[in-house]
Amino acid sequence: PFVFLDYGKPTQLPLPRLSLEEARRHLRDGQFPPGSMGPKIEAALDFLAGGGEEALITSIEGFTDALQGKIGTRITRE
Repeated sequence: PFVFLDYGKPTQLPLPRLSLEEARRHLRDGQFPPGSMGPKIEAALDFLAGGGEEALITSIEGFTDALQGKIGTRITRE
């Protein structure tokens, strides 16, 4: 239900919120691999670059909880 830093490692950290710049930096640093979270992060960045205010990454099952701020990762311009 969240985007994670260090996914699958003992240092794994959930990210409930990311700024546009943080998401770009973590993507550049290889935190979001192409076969995993990378395409979702890239789509969120494209959405924000196209004028979107906020992107929300979650599972379809968790959509309602994510809209309420309980789960999921929100990526915002700042």
